[in-house]
Amino acid sequence: MYNGIGLTTPRGSGTNGYVTRNLSFVKPPPQRKDELKEESGPKLKKANAAILEHNRKRQVEVKCMELRIKLEDEGVDDEEIETRVEELREKLLQESQPIDAKKLKEHDVHELAAAKEKELEKMRRALRIKEDRADGAAFR
Repeated sequence: MYNGIGLTTPRGSGTNGYVTRNLSFVKPPPQRKDELKEESGPKLKKANAAILEHNRKRQVEVKCMELRIKLEDEGVDDEEIETRVEELREKLLQESQPIDAKKLKEHDVHELAAAKEKELEKMRRALRIKEDRADGAAFR
C-alpha cells in the first residue's frame, strides 16, 4: 500500500499489487488571470434579525416563567401572579440590552455576528470611513 492507495496485500487479486498513476485523467487548463474572480477579502456572516428577536423573546419568557414559579411556591393568588408576570414581560420587552460579546458562547453564532457588526461600525465611525466606500478603490 502506498499513501493509503492500493491493495493491502496482492494475494488473490490477480495483480502484482504495483500502484501506477492514472494517465487517462485530464486536468482542466489553468485559468487566465483576467478570468479569475475578484476577491474582496473575508465575507462576514450577517446576523439573522428574526433569530435574534426570537432568542430575546425566549429569554424574556424564561424570566417570566421563573417569576411565575416563584410566586406560585409562595402561594400568591392567580390574578396577582398574572398581573405581576405581565408587568415584568412588558418591562423586559421594552428595555433592550446591549450584546456583550465576552459573555457569548461559540454556538451563539447570530449574537456573535451582531456584536461583530456593531464593533466594525464603531471602528468605521472612529476612523471616519464613509459607508459607500469600496474596498481597494484607492488602487484603481
